[in-house]
Amino acid sequence: MSNCKVANLTVKAELGCCLLHRSGRLTIDGCILQCESNPLDYYLSCPIVSTADAGPEILTSSAKSHGYSVSVSRTRIEGGAKAVLTSGSLKLQRVRVIFARTSIFFLV
Repeated sequence: MSNCKVANLTVKAELGCCLLHRSGRLTIDGCILQCESNPLDYYLSCPIVSTADAGPEILTSSAKSHGYSVSVSRTRIEGGAKAVLTSGSLKLQRVRVIFARTSIFFLV
């Protein structure tokens, strides 16, 4: 399984998502994600998109704790139709946000 950490990075997407997660563990820390809203394609105007599946249910409990995930902390998200879009079987959990007129702040 792959692990990736994106830290202290500014990403501006004019067409498409800022970050696409397909598998493994992705950690986003201290970033700024700016996404232009695209009225023609709802899927393309989400800063974080995850298409990962949680994995098969037959895994042992220790393997499940190391499954696919996206962790976001101290990150500012601007624009887009939704901040996070999941099309696989992953779900949003333990979400705490601060909403401003143009930004969403994810806090841990």
